[in-house]
Amino acid sequence: LFHMCCLLEGLCPRAEKLLRRPPFPECSALRLLVLSSPRVSGAASLANISCLHACPQFMASAGNDAAKAKYEQKIPAFYYRPTHTDCQVLREQWFRARYERDEFVYIEKQEPYSTGYREGFLWKRGRDNGQFLSRKFILSEREGSLKYFNKHDAREPKAVMRIETLNATFRPAKIGSPNGLQVTYLRDNSTRNIFVYHEDGKEMVDWFNAIRAARFHYLQVAFPGASDADLVPKLTRNFVKEGYMEKTGPKQTEGFKKRWFTMDDRRLMYFKDPLDAYARGEVFIGSKENNYTVLSGLPPSTQGNRWPFGITIVTPDRKFLFACETEAEQKDWIAAFQRVINRPMLPQEYAGTQTHTHKVTGM
Repeated sequence: LFHMCCLLEGLCPRAEKLLRRPPFPECSALRLLVLSSPRVSGAASLANISCLHACPQFMASAGNDAAKAKYEQKIPAFYYRPTHTDCQVLREQWFRARYERDEFVYIEKQEPYSTGYREGFLWKRGRDNGQFLSRKFILSEREGSLKYFNKHDAREPKAVMRIETLNATFRPAKIGSPNGLQVTYLRDNSTRNIFVYHEDGKEMVDWFNAIRAARFHYLQVAFPGASDADLVPKLTRNFVKEGYMEKTGPKQTEGFKKRWFTMDDRRLMYFKDPLDAYARGEVFIGSKENNYTVLSGLPPSTQGNRWPFGITIVTPDRKFLFACETEAEQKDWIAAFQRVINRPMLPQEYAGTQTHTHKVTGM
């Protein structure tokens, strides 16, 4: 069953070979189900496999509802359930947790991420030299923080990240590791990034879910009347969009410079390098009700952009000009901006209009 599920998710190419051999019988509905998956080379459409409908015993014993009843009995509300768009390590460990390790059958197997405390070593990218070095991390719900230490025997942490502002998102391509995790937090009202990984996928996913558990329990205290369904979307978040654009300065007379942009909810941050610890500037993106608009193209008098596909963000105070290398990138960015601008602002987001709109430290 584990190999079947991995194959259907495209996680394990070896599974196809395994499932083409005994002990799977020639006419078994299980074998037909797997080999009819669109992910398997030369497979027929699942709708054309009439044999499946003639095997009620298999469908009853290994059907989706029965599998969930057995393998998903005790999934914690905070545990991240990946979709097909998530990175491979999340999808693979989700299947292994269910079908290989029985983590949601036996609660004691959830201890690595559910006890409120986790300690271990991760490879962390150095802010200045770019090297990944082993660092000790401690996550403590009781102290409300995630800390890391530059030396294994250090008594004082190098950094303390409050659970209140903590976020984590897997960025394997950006970090250069299949298990790469980007952790962000607020420091002096500015976003700080750290980039970590571990060779063991389970170890990294356990850290990720431990952070989600700590955030979940923090939010339960902060919002005692909120339901699990209200809190879970707030535990961690993926970025709205990332990528390169060109930008110019506030006077719009400076030359355009290529920068890496990250849109994290309503914060549009730009960096000289994708793995920079700090943004060179942040722009708050409000809503259309607050007179924020995104336009395709640049003002006619604009000069200095090498990339031809412009974007103008109009805010109550000024215009921000960007340029994309391709029309496809321009459309993707405009769609991302439009989704955020179309969404009404929450009361707590209004603080960001003053804090971040002009937080620009350099080009």
